[in-house]
Amino acid sequence: MERTVLVVPCYNEAARLPEARFQEFAAHTDDVELLFVDDGSTDRTAERLTSLCDALPGRMTMLRLPQNRGKGEAVRTGLLEAFRSTPTFAGYWDADLATPLSAVLSMRDVLQEHPHVVLVLGSRVQLLGRHIERRAVRHYAGRVFATMAGAVLGVPVYDTQCGAKLFRVTDVTREVCATQFMSPWLFDVELLARLIRHGAFAGESVHDIAIEFPLAEWRDVAGSKIRARHLIRVAEDLARIAMRYHAPRRAASALRPAAPGVALPVSAPESVLPGPHEIQLTPEARALADAPAYLAPFPAGGERSGAIAPHGPAAGEAGQRSEARP
Repeated sequence: MERTVLVVPCYNEAARLPEARFQEFAAHTDDVELLFVDDGSTDRTAERLTSLCDALPGRMTMLRLPQNRGKGEAVRTGLLEAFRSTPTFAGYWDADLATPLSAVLSMRDVLQEHPHVVLVLGSRVQLLGRHIERRAVRHYAGRVFATMAGAVLGVPVYDTQCGAKLFRVTDVTREVCATQFMSPWLFDVELLARLIRHGAFAGESVHDIAIEFPLAEWRDVAGSKIRARHLIRVAEDLARIAMRYHAPRRAASALRPAAPGVALPVSAPESVLPGPHEIQLTPEARALADAPAYLAPFPAGGERSGAIAPHGPAAGEAGQRSEARP
């Protein structure tokens, strides 16, 4: 059976956590496990998640982070923990369930039908026959941001920020999640930038390994953590992502195959040169390829409750585990 683990980041969600919907989905979906990540909440979120996971042990589990690290790091830590149980697919989903959990199954169908695809992104596109309920101001702000993000990434992506994404678990997936993201808000954009850069070095187009999936339903839920005061930080982070990932992408475009039987030394980091490829660099590429792949590793940590069995090294790498208690 092909297993799917879905990470649900939570920060102070006690007032709006749709527990009944999570429980109903978990009770009727044998091959999807829910992994809640409590990102240092200061309200009763941890208490409610513990109670929820106790209702269906093994189908719903919880990882507690000792302090708030931001959504990007909560998602990344959760994905790293999910990878330890070697599922076929893993992804992340917003805790407010603005995207219904049933969409997980449809997005998984896309991955099963396209074996070369690594990532399916939920996309909030208003089409006839689909129910996308989004406040006008949020919609137009989103279109402006999507235009900017597309320019930074160099691809015509429609919706980078929808909180519904599903991966095929591969070495590529593990690589793009291996180190901390630069921005707690724009980690979705940076994740795509990493995937694009990996594809450039591997000779693949992002169009071949990522698909946007128009959602059948999405409803705006009040209580977003983004405020107007964060917009300046968002713009700054987008600029930082552009600067960090633009040069390596140019370097990748300058790569050319080595002559048969000739292996030349490469100065680019090994982590962005997947596989035993023998390549040589143009002078421009050699100068640019020295840029570091990602940021320095950020150790995952937290206290785990639930019944996903540990795989690999024990506590200290992805958190200390304990059985959930009421």
